[in-house]
Amino acid sequence: MIDKRVASCASAVADIKDGDTVMIGGFGEAGSPIELIHALIDHGAKNLTVINNNTGSGRVGLAALIENGQVAKMICSYPRTANSLVFPELYRSGKIDLELVPQGTLAERIRAGGAGIPAFYTKTSVGTPLADGKELRNFEGDDYVMERSLKADFALIKAKQADRYGNLTFNKTARNFAPIMAMAATNTLVQVNNMVELGDLDPENVITPGIFVNALIEVTQPQQESQLVKDGITYPVTKSPVTKTPATKNPTAKNTAQNNVSPSNLEKINVGETQA
Repeated sequence: MIDKRVASCASAVADIKDGDTVMIGGFGEAGSPIELIHALIDHGAKNLTVINNNTGSGRVGLAALIENGQVAKMICSYPRTANSLVFPELYRSGKIDLELVPQGTLAERIRAGGAGIPAFYTKTSVGTPLADGKELRNFEGDDYVMERSLKADFALIKAKQADRYGNLTFNKTARNFAPIMAMAATNTLVQVNNMVELGDLDPENVITPGIFVNALIEVTQPQQESQLVKDGITYPVTKSPVTKTPATKNPTAKNTAQNNVSPSNLEKINVGETQA
């Protein structure tokens, strides 16, 4: 009998190891699997490469994972948003590496990883520092930059409903990167608001089939990251300010145009985001 339910968030993340690459769903605070992220903080795996659209908000969720010194490198599109308190400080101090990726390119790199496509060409970033060091080719008179696909050892995502086989539905824009991350990761761990019986899900509404899911944990009353940030909550609750909790420095961190942006220009990166 196929049953992908696990007993707790802690058991779901137990196999994540030091040095793993972890995709984390969410668009800002929308669709963030915050209970799974907090379980990963408690688990303690470090030197992680994390792929997400952002770098976390406040001092909970992904931001708390970064502040706890467990993330060596971020691959993301928006490293600074209105509620980014942790990442900018650590980045300016050289304690964390950054690979900046245009948002559409980020989505396609993840999708390509799940589809078995090793690389693709795009016009995006041609003629900018983000294209430095990457292969350029000309097609029909236009230059394109080659982008490599992204894969991960684990994906942490949030779903609205699931059956025990792992078939998933999502809540509106909280869906965001979750379906393609589930395809691009070797192991997909899902926190779900509501477990239903087999046959209760309309097949037309299933976005991610169970073949891409490895573990399910039902969280019927998930914390709302936006409210935690508004209330000034930290995780763990005894956490010290970011300046007193240095992150693990990535020994291979480089300040190259391809993988990084100038610390002095970090404030200029974000052009806004939509939350749901």
